Amino acid sequence: MSASRSSSGKNITFHLPRRSLKIAGIAFGVGVLLFLVVWLSNRNSDFYKAGPAQTPQQVAEVEPLPEPLAAAAGSSDMPDAKAPPADEEKPQLVETAPPPPPAPTAPAAPTTTAPAQSAMAPGDRPQPIADQSPPPTYPPAALRRGETGSVVVRVDVDATGVPMNVTLVQRSGSRDLDRAATDAVRRWRFLPAQSNGVAVTGSIEVPFDFKAQ
Repeated sequence: MSASRSSSGKNITFHLPRRSLKIAGIAFGVGVLLFLVVWLSNRNSDFYKAGPAQTPQQVAEVEPLPEPLAAAAGSSDMPDAKAPPADEEKPQLVETAPPPPPAPTAPAAPTTTAPAQSAMAPGDRPQPIADQSPPPTYPPAALRRGETGSVVVRVDVDATGVPMNVTLVQRSGSRDLDRAATDAVRRWRFLPAQSNGVAVTGSIEVPFDFKAQ
């Protein structure tokens, strides 16, 4: 197929390919068929047709629903409610007031006991307490043998008045007499030495004379 056009004495010719013409013809035919199918289906259907609107008079003429019928006797399985007898006591709610809370008691004042201050010796040396420093017992074996002598014991006393260390400064020549003196002093209690009013550790030498009577 060709088209020609003359302008200014010149002929211009356009040539269309046959394949393009075939495709255009097929597309046109398919479009026509689809249009016919849609048109025929809508023609036989009332889906898009609007119904007639009701007038106010028609709305007013609508009959109301009938009233429900009264229930006949024995139509229900529930027993009929009976009025309570007049002489029956009705339950009453009795409110009881809670007991009052106990009155708060004032906390007892804490008792503070001042620590007992132990007595101290008047000087810088400890002193034996009279009723807590018994003399040593004369050993019976040394007494039978007639052993006598003088013993000097050095004792170190701590700040509480308890002996810490007991040593012999002077021996008597008798082992029994020396042991009796040291054993006795270890059981003694002392007034501790003091320095500026404070109990301190101190030392004292205690002499013993063992004489047979």
